[in-house]
Amino acid sequence: MESKKVKDRSEIDLKYKWDLSTMYANDELWEDDYEKVSKLADEFTKYQGNVAVSSDMLLSALRDIDSIDLLLGKMICYAKMKQDEDNTNSIYQELFGRGMTLATDISSKMSFFTPELLCASEDTILGFLDTNKDLALYEFTLRDTLRMKKHVLSTEEEGILAKLSAVTHAPDTIFSMLNDADMSFGTISGEDGESFELTHGNYIHAMESADRILRKNAFEAMYRQYKDHINTITAIYNTNVKADCTKASIRHYESARQAELYAHDIPESVYDNLISVVHEYLPVMHRYTEIRKKILGVDELKMYDIYTPLVDVPNNKISFDEAVETMKKALSVLGDDYIKTVDQGIKDRWIDIYENKGKTSGAYSFGSYDSNPFILLNYGDKLQDVLTLVHEMGHSMHSYYTRKNQPPVYGDYSIFVAEVASTVNESLLLNYLIENEKDKTSKMYILNKFIEEFRATVFRQTMFAEFENWTHRYVEGGGSLTAEKLCEEYEKLNSMYFGDALSKDDYIKYEWARIPHFYHSFYVYQYATGFSAATAISKRILKEGENAVKDYRRFLTLGSSMYPVDELKLAGVDMSKPEPIRDAMEMFKSLLDEFETMI
Repeated sequence: MESKKVKDRSEIDLKYKWDLSTMYANDELWEDDYEKVSKLADEFTKYQGNVAVSSDMLLSALRDIDSIDLLLGKMICYAKMKQDEDNTNSIYQELFGRGMTLATDISSKMSFFTPELLCASEDTILGFLDTNKDLALYEFTLRDTLRMKKHVLSTEEEGILAKLSAVTHAPDTIFSMLNDADMSFGTISGEDGESFELTHGNYIHAMESADRILRKNAFEAMYRQYKDHINTITAIYNTNVKADCTKASIRHYESARQAELYAHDIPESVYDNLISVVHEYLPVMHRYTEIRKKILGVDELKMYDIYTPLVDVPNNKISFDEAVETMKKALSVLGDDYIKTVDQGIKDRWIDIYENKGKTSGAYSFGSYDSNPFILLNYGDKLQDVLTLVHEMGHSMHSYYTRKNQPPVYGDYSIFVAEVASTVNESLLLNYLIENEKDKTSKMYILNKFIEEFRATVFRQTMFAEFENWTHRYVEGGGSLTAEKLCEEYEKLNSMYFGDALSKDDYIKYEWARIPHFYHSFYVYQYATGFSAATAISKRILKEGENAVKDYRRFLTLGSSMYPVDELKLAGVDMSKPEPIRDAMEMFKSLLDEFETMI
């Protein structure tokens, strides 16, 4: 595998690095905020026993919550991003650790607020809203809190649960330590005989390699380790599921799934619709698997053949400046203001562009309410890097418009809609590239890339969603998750989703053991629903133009001021119904049809 010298951060030109000085000009100012927010949290205890004595007292408490959240969010974001610049820098490791410890402490100190608020009668709170016009800002969040009344415990019990949060989150922590720190996968080699150390970071690159021997060796080396640790990981995951089910029961939910979806008023039918509609289109997925087998020309299609591109990757390098220009052309349908803001973001150094030694891998959009919506990249001059830039810019623009239009209390957005803006951007880019690409091979590559987005985001994440739905129901029904049972169920699902063209192997049944998403239960389905919603929105934008753009731009401004399903309705997509999922599946089918005609 090709390697290049990775620069020290000091060797990267300033214009290619994000400007975090707009958050804190120096670390001393961070320390000042640490003291300030600690004091505010200590002072917040004055509200204990007084939360609902008057509308003015309630208003004061809500405003102080905003102040604490703003400062704490800014501190943690800054420390995290500084750490991610160079993970070998112990200064920011410590700063981030102190920030997270402080957040836990503050959460414990403030845990009395919600249960005490809910001790007051609903009539009292609604009466406050009628008599104090300044409380109008908080009406949605107060009504939402009242909706949760039957699931919130006493002040003392909530305090206990807050203190136990580190314990209940332990499976995630333990799995991360095992997975990211303690497990190693040895060295592997391909046809050329050159060996390299296999890691989580380069595994997917190995799976995408044209060298089948390399793919096979990487696949088996990876899953051999999970097989060797399967009983330990089973114990960790079983504990995680039991914790989910126990917490849901304590809070008087019928199931762990209901508990997770109820928090954002997501009907459980959304989850069931996703699985049901995807099942309808599994024959199309099976056809794609058969096409993959045909193009690769293999007697047996193995799981390590699923990720490698079916079309040679274009060799042309795309500079970051070229990527920006392509992005702007593709997203121009979203209007002049959108593009001007993107330009301003580039100019104001929202983006940390290139890899350096110690820098966190991958990409993300991050920031606090009163900061720029920063983007971390590790740009590498490939088409995938352009897609990543466009994806993360979607997140950042969603954050930008939210914070510009919403007060702090609604200055964030639900995970349910978090992937919509990013995927709308990706979809618009891929449609632009397909429409404008003249070279047949390049167009086939882009089509296959789009098809792969569906496979990886809708089909794969739905399979994950179906798996964790089963694990939680099994435990809630009195079952105990054994390694044998987990592997058996996962293997069954994998076969169902990929079809008969895929040959069975001895390792894929262990894949569930390496998925970190399973420690954030009932989370992954939102990638599939978000992708489907985004597909429907981008299709509407390209078809209807200005009216659709207007609706979508309004959606970007809403933050958490409405429930996510209601927000998406304003963008023209009703996720409470199966149609958006079916529309996305129809697009998948049409892309596959077009791809097949070009073979």
